Amino acid sequence: MVVAVAGAGIGGLVAALSLHQAGIPVRVFEAVRKVEPLGVGINILPHAVRELFALGLEEALLEIGVKTAALAYFSKRGQPIWQEPRGREAGYDWPQISIHRGLLQQLLYRTAVERLGPGNVVTGHRVEAWREGGDRVTCQLLRQADGAQVEVEASLLVGADGIHSAVRQQLYPDEGPPIWNGAVLWRGVTRGIPFLDNRTMIMAGHEFQKFVCYPIAPHGEPVINWIAELKFRPDHHWRREDWNRHGQLKDFLPRFATWRFGWLDVPVLVEAAQGCFEYPMVDREPLPQWSFGRVSLLGDAAHAMYPIGSNGASQAIIDAKVLAREIRDCGETPQALVSYEAERRPTTSAIVLANRRNGPELVMQMVEERAPDGFADVSEVLQAQELEAVASAYKKIAGFSIEELNARPPILG
Repeated sequence: MVVAVAGAGIGGLVAALSLHQAGIPVRVFEAVRKVEPLGVGINILPHAVRELFALGLEEALLEIGVKTAALAYFSKRGQPIWQEPRGREAGYDWPQISIHRGLLQQLLYRTAVERLGPGNVVTGHRVEAWREGGDRVTCQLLRQADGAQVEVEASLLVGADGIHSAVRQQLYPDEGPPIWNGAVLWRGVTRGIPFLDNRTMIMAGHEFQKFVCYPIAPHGEPVINWIAELKFRPDHHWRREDWNRHGQLKDFLPRFATWRFGWLDVPVLVEAAQGCFEYPMVDREPLPQWSFGRVSLLGDAAHAMYPIGSNGASQAIIDAKVLAREIRDCGETPQALVSYEAERRPTTSAIVLANRRNGPELVMQMVEERAPDGFADVSEVLQAQELEAVASAYKKIAGFSIEELNARPPILG
């Protein structure tokens, strides 16, 4: 019998690779017929990088991702609020990696095909329903090529099929669409315009208007991932559910026209990109339960969160490793899923709620509220202990406190 994983995103592929590493037969079923390198930049935090390195992916990751050295916060005027080292520069035993999401997914997909065999990474098949009986779950799949219904038997089913998860919808049929917080993100990639040391991630602005950018190419021409964010009134109507809609500069760039900081010219950076995409900032309510018999959830299907604190992909990776460890230790049983959920659900629920409160980016809003017209010295606006308290609290919630992480073995160790 095999474990069936619905979804070949980052979480699903890491789950498959981790299960294979633990000696557990696994098959992945992905709805799209061809896995394309979609998306823009993401960050993988040290606690998740450690788990990818443990899968033997260190050399390949460092070839396509930037080892981020620092994270810096600025006001809407480009005035420095706070900077901290990241990854190994901060004392972790592993780096933080800024990387194009599509390149990471392609790496994981190729590795899964190589290690599991092409017959165990099946595209063009969407898991739509299932039924349990005895020691197995029979998965009902829709074959996209011809619309045929296909059945596959497995010991367990893991729904790693994203924020619009079909598995989650079966478990919670009355939940409804994702929850929009009023913010829209415009995301793009610009080549050839470096800033600072080309290893720093910056965030400027505040809760209602923000600009984020960071490099994602470790070699050759600089490649900068950027995000422009605006938060609208609660009654503002927006096209919430199209994840691949091309954005229009006129919808947001005029609001950033004066954001020219010397060390970064936002309009120049944005206008040099070959287009952009718009995304609503959405999440889902934390669930009271993930695991039902031989079925459970993972990644965005379990705990979709706002992209604050660079945590979405990292938490999916941690989910995957804990899941594989519990199945290895408990067998291909419902108890393994219960144990996995008991460890992961409280942590990820806390992160979802912390991100709704702005996570570590809270310091930017604090500065905006206290000094909307700027400041001569940030210490007159925000005390050092306040900064440290916000940062430390979030790291503890998210599970990447330096001392605790360095002292722990890898999850599948």
